[in-house]
Amino acid sequence: MSRRPATVAASLLAVLALGAVSACSSNSGSTTASSGGTPTVKLMVGGIDKQIYLPYQLAQNLGFYKKYGVDVQLSTEQDGGVGAEEAMASGQVDMAGAWYNHTIEFQAKGKAVEDVVQLSGAPGEREMCTKKSGVTSGADFKGKTLGVTDLGSGTDTLTQFLAAKKGVKTSQFHRIGVGAGSTAIAALQNGKVDCVMTTQPTVAAIQKKGVGTSAIDLATTQGATAAMGGAYPAASVLARTDWVDAHKDTVQKVVDALVATMHWINSRSAADIANKLPASFVSNQLVTKADYITALTEDKGQFLPDGIMPAGGPKTSLATEQLVGNVKGSVDLSKTFTNDFAVQANKTEGFKTTTTPAGPTG
Repeated sequence: MSRRPATVAASLLAVLALGAVSACSSNSGSTTASSGGTPTVKLMVGGIDKQIYLPYQLAQNLGFYKKYGVDVQLSTEQDGGVGAEEAMASGQVDMAGAWYNHTIEFQAKGKAVEDVVQLSGAPGEREMCTKKSGVTSGADFKGKTLGVTDLGSGTDTLTQFLAAKKGVKTSQFHRIGVGAGSTAIAALQNGKVDCVMTTQPTVAAIQKKGVGTSAIDLATTQGATAAMGGAYPAASVLARTDWVDAHKDTVQKVVDALVATMHWINSRSAADIANKLPASFVSNQLVTKADYITALTEDKGQFLPDGIMPAGGPKTSLATEQLVGNVKGSVDLSKTFTNDFAVQANKTEGFKTTTTPAGPTG
């Protein structure tokens, strides 16, 4: 998506679009009922084979969408194509697997979009830098060339935020779009950039090739809190507020399935999770399955166990948007997310919630 973390190599995504996930129709995002009366929902993810976004496909493979009575047709955005959140906002799909911060950006543009279930409390990103870069924090960005997914993406926003937190202006460093996967790795190898912000499995591939190391950890809730001043809600399910209001029963079914998935993730090992994902996700031209499992073990702490938006998360996200200049007016955070569906899902299944929920002010 145009405002997102990094996407995976185009060749791999092409395979996924044909096989592991259902293609998204470009004509309509309206919810329909299958012959059995089961509602159908089109959900586009901002890079479905990335570890930060694994719950969407995992829920499908575990049979949870079917179990909770909804037919979720998954698709993934392509490099150079329309972003998941933009496809959702324009009605091409019903829901987007994307970062929470987009709801704030949409509101600033006069569009009502909300987060109906929160899957992670951290971006899942790492600033991967060459050893000669000398970068250990945003204070070291001055004079450097930094790779992001693309300009205006979530990684771009985070990069600017890390610099601003240390008093470095955007005019004092250079940002370029390098994508993810093989293109991000090549940018580091060829000296095109000093650092690149990216996620697993690209992080593991960079480390394995010895072309970069993790300089800043935004991959876990603990790391994000240390670097950003609080939990940063990232992976979530976004939908237009008017669509949510018109399809509350369907939304609840989707959230039920994903909340059950988050509890499953919380109670299983990285190896168990990898075994339930498509083979192309966990073993490809970037990483072996063993690499994938090691990386997931390291970064599994980004996932929230109960789908609840954490207290302070919306405020941290808003502060990020304001500091980098994406949002200049007032924002009503209470309209950017809801915990109602997640609370009901946990209650229905008798799950114990451990996340302190955010209130109306974030």
